[in-house]
Amino acid sequence: MSCSIPQRCARQLLREPFQRGSLPIFLAPAFSPRTQCFSTTSPAQSRVGGAALSIPPEVSFKLIDIPATLSRTRGKDIPKFVAEIKGPKGEMSLNIPSFVNITHDEAAKKASLSVEDTTVPHQRAMWGTVRALLQNHILGVSEGHVCVLSMVGVGYRATIEDKASTVQPAYPGQKFVSLKVGFSHPIELGIPQGVVASTPQPTRILLEGVDKRIVTQFAAEIREWRRPEPYKGKGIFVNGETIKLKAKKIK
Repeated sequence: MSCSIPQRCARQLLREPFQRGSLPIFLAPAFSPRTQCFSTTSPAQSRVGGAALSIPPEVSFKLIDIPATLSRTRGKDIPKFVAEIKGPKGEMSLNIPSFVNITHDEAAKKASLSVEDTTVPHQRAMWGTVRALLQNHILGVSEGHVCVLSMVGVGYRATIEDKASTVQPAYPGQKFVSLKVGFSHPIELGIPQGVVASTPQPTRILLEGVDKRIVTQFAAEIREWRRPEPYKGKGIFVNGETIKLKAKKIK
C-alpha cells in the first residue's frame, strides 16, 4: 500500500537528525526538543506553612523534647518534640514530626515553621498540615470552635437530655442530643467529652469545644441522620451550608 507524499515526508523527517533549516517555521516548535519543565512554581515556600503563627497574649506556647525511648511512632513522621498550648479555654498538645522546625519568638508572640528539605513531597505536604493544626489548637484554647446546625423540615426538633433510653453513657455526667427528624422514634446521640451542646432554638443546635476535629466530627454525625436533599430543601445544615434545589421530576 503506497503512502501519500505528506506521510512520507513526515516519516523521513522523523528518521533524519533534526535540522531547523529543513522545516517550515510553523513546524519547528513541534519537532524541537522540550527544554522547559511543565511546572514553573518554586518549591521553596509553602503558602500555608510559610505564614507565621500569631500567638495571643493569654496563650502559652511551649516546645518540649520527646526522649527517643518514648517515641513509638514508626515511618516518616517520627516526633522529635511536642507543642504544648495552654489558654483560658483549656490546653492541647501536638506531636511535631522530626523534619519540621519551629522558631518561636516569645517577645513578638510569633512562631514560624520550616522543613529540612523542601523538595521532598511528604515534607512539603506536612508543612502546611502541621501549621494548620497548630493554628486550630491556638484558636481552640483561646476562643473555642463553634458549629451551628440548622434543622429544616416539618416537625424537626432537637433537645439536650441528661439521660437516654437507647444509649449508655460513655463517661460520668454525659449528656445526649435527642433528635426528632421524621423517624418513628427519637434519635439519641451521646455528646463527646470536651464538647458543650445547647439548643438556643428548637431547630438550632450549638456545639462548642476546644478540639476542632471532635466538634466537627460530632456535627457530621448529627447531619448524617438527615442529610440535605435537593428537591424539598429539607435536612440538617451545618454552619450556613446551602444546597442548590433541583426541579421536580414530572412524568
